[in-house]
Amino acid sequence: MLNQVLLIGRLTADPLVRELESGKKVCDINLAVQRSFKNQDGLYETDFIPITLWQGLAETLSQFCQKGTLIAVRGRVQVRTSFIHDKSIPTLEIIGERITYLSAGKKELETE
Repeated sequence: MLNQVLLIGRLTADPLVRELESGKKVCDINLAVQRSFKNQDGLYETDFIPITLWQGLAETLSQFCQKGTLIAVRGRVQVRTSFIHDKSIPTLEIIGERITYLSAGKKELETE
């Protein structure tokens, strides 16, 4: 069986790492991913996809990336169940497992 997602897009905001009570570090990002086809008006639409990064991957992304940085994310889809008024609501989320940096990061931009 295979559970793998590959997305290429731009960060919609500067990444912020949070430390949980358990000591684990997490970074929630949104990736703007342009669709590969035009809509009926002849325009490319963009999807804004939330992705969760953990530990070292979260820290590295926050050190080298900022809003607008083009990245590729390889990850997996996971189902999280929330309960609202005793009704279970399944939600799909993407957990990033690998990042490939496709445009200049913070350090390169600061030296120019």
